[in-house]
Amino acid sequence: MTTSDNLVAGTLRIGDLERTFTLSVPAAMGSGAPLVIALHGNSQDASGAMMRAWTGLDRPAGERGIPVAYPDGYRGGWADGRGVTAADADGVDDVAFLSALIDWSAKRLGTRADHSIVAGISNGAIMAHRIALRVSDRVAAFAAVAGALPAALAGGLASAGVEPTHAVSALLINGTADPLVSLDGGYSRHRGPNGELRGRVLSQHETTERWRAVNQCGAEPETSHAPEDPDRPGWLGLTRRTFTGGIGGTKVIEVTVHGGGHTWPGSAPITDPQMVAMVGQVAQNLDAAAEILRFADPLADAAARRR
Repeated sequence: MTTSDNLVAGTLRIGDLERTFTLSVPAAMGSGAPLVIALHGNSQDASGAMMRAWTGLDRPAGERGIPVAYPDGYRGGWADGRGVTAADADGVDDVAFLSALIDWSAKRLGTRADHSIVAGISNGAIMAHRIALRVSDRVAAFAAVAGALPAALAGGLASAGVEPTHAVSALLINGTADPLVSLDGGYSRHRGPNGELRGRVLSQHETTERWRAVNQCGAEPETSHAPEDPDRPGWLGLTRRTFTGGIGGTKVIEVTVHGGGHTWPGSAPITDPQMVAMVGQVAQNLDAAAEILRFADPLADAAARRR
């Protein structure tokens, strides 16, 4: 373990692999604070350091005295349960890695192991769904940006071996113009060895309904809309549906970014036309980092009531 200013670089041995992470520790950390774990997407050069620079999570977390862990995926990705990443193909146990990271932080920093918050984008968002299902006793809330629930984990939660033991609040943020993860769900762009389709995820609606049912939230959401402002670049339309009344105060919030792409809302605008064509627009009127921390604030305190 090495330390520089407020950053801690650490390693954990999981099976035969040395797994690495960086942890941002605020100068004034709250007693019994939750740990936020931020998961990057799937790319050959993806890393926790890139996720940290891109998302801006340190700022809202630091204001609340909450540490943020930025783990590094295996060969740039996570074993999220779809069977399409190198981590899945090589049998990497990312559930064990992230669980060990939660324990490491609890032991060394005094964070509450049962108050953890997981946030991710793309492959990292799908991994956030998986970890929330598999270790729901440790994850009080999760946020999935541009990533839905894998069909393989949702076809009957008990039969799939991922029936959660605790309710877990879910914040689900998706763009209507995401060229990689459609609101309608569908298969991964990574085909099988014979060109077969694989890695299907549920639609936005199905994903929301699954988590609403897990948490036993009410069926009628509170709905609000924020209109697009064509005079302000990146000011996209937003629809928010909030399902409350879940076990132990849990809730499910679905945020639809109209015209939003496969991007992290509130990050730097994309100006390269080719890149815009590849991933879509970045909403500038929604700060995903601040949204996630606001969402998790009252929920972490209720973790003990989620059974």
